[in-house]
Amino acid sequence: MIEQTYTVPANVRPARADKILAKAFPEHSRVAFHRSFDAGLVRVDGKVIPRDFRLLPDTAITFAFPDLIPSGVRAVDIPLEIIFEDKHMLAINKAAGMVVHPGAGTRDDTLVHALLAHCKGKLSGVGGVERPGIVHRLDRETSGVILVAKSDLAHRGLAEQFKERELQKEYLALVTGAPGLLSGSIKKSIGRNQQHRHKMTAIDEEDESGRGRDAHTDWAVVESFGKIATLMRCTIHTGRTHQIRVHMKALGHVVLGDEIYGWKPDPRLPHQPERVMLHAEHIVVTHPISGKVLDLKAPLPSDFQAQLAELRKLTRSEEKRKMIAAEPVKRKRKPAPPAAHVREI
Repeated sequence: MIEQTYTVPANVRPARADKILAKAFPEHSRVAFHRSFDAGLVRVDGKVIPRDFRLLPDTAITFAFPDLIPSGVRAVDIPLEIIFEDKHMLAINKAAGMVVHPGAGTRDDTLVHALLAHCKGKLSGVGGVERPGIVHRLDRETSGVILVAKSDLAHRGLAEQFKERELQKEYLALVTGAPGLLSGSIKKSIGRNQQHRHKMTAIDEEDESGRGRDAHTDWAVVESFGKIATLMRCTIHTGRTHQIRVHMKALGHVVLGDEIYGWKPDPRLPHQPERVMLHAEHIVVTHPISGKVLDLKAPLPSDFQAQLAELRKLTRSEEKRKMIAAEPVKRKRKPAPPAAHVREI
């Protein structure tokens, strides 16, 4: 914890201490300064002051930021697949099965545990003590690109892009069946399922309850596997909970392995997927500090690749069977009778 001293310039009008500090140090959020005030780390003339203390010009104010130590969360050395990293942010290819942040029922193997070890605790505090550095999230079973902020300034810049829908976010989803079109767009609001609170649901336009939030997903067929399954690329323009899973169900093509939204084991598959077959493959984002455009891609994990390989094999076998069945039956020709031998006399 490092103390800093700031003298209010003579040309600054009297105002609340938290407002003056937040304006003077834009790299830190107002929330970060609130934590300092709450921890008693902001003083004038050696006395602790509250957030709304009125600061006058030429006043010297001493402050420090409390160490960001997540409550009950310790650093755990867990291997991470880093796609991009600098002193402001990093992008990780999250493994399927990894929970993003601690919560009820989680263990000490979340992404936050791993980040605390990898970044030596240098993470944005905007997300609070339980979610340091976390700008957005992926479901536990979803693999792929996730962005993490190391500073409050980077966090605010990234969060603003998510809020204003300025990022390009593409997922690969392996879904059941075969759509009748090669691409399409679905705009259905998503809200909490009233019967099952852990589930979300697509809201019909005529529903006037107001419980749904607008959601927009574009989809395109990448590869077809007969009537068994289809690999789709889904571009999301909003970030609703379970958005792709809910929209795919609304289209009649549930994501493989997604038992929550109606997937059932397919006897045609030699091996059933052990998780939801959804992968956050691609994010295009503007670096919050440098302004450089980052085009970030996460390669498919081995289980997803294995499922695709199995489907390709099944598809080839089915096509071969159909070709054989379609071939005309060749009748055996009777051997021609031996030619008569004529002897001239």
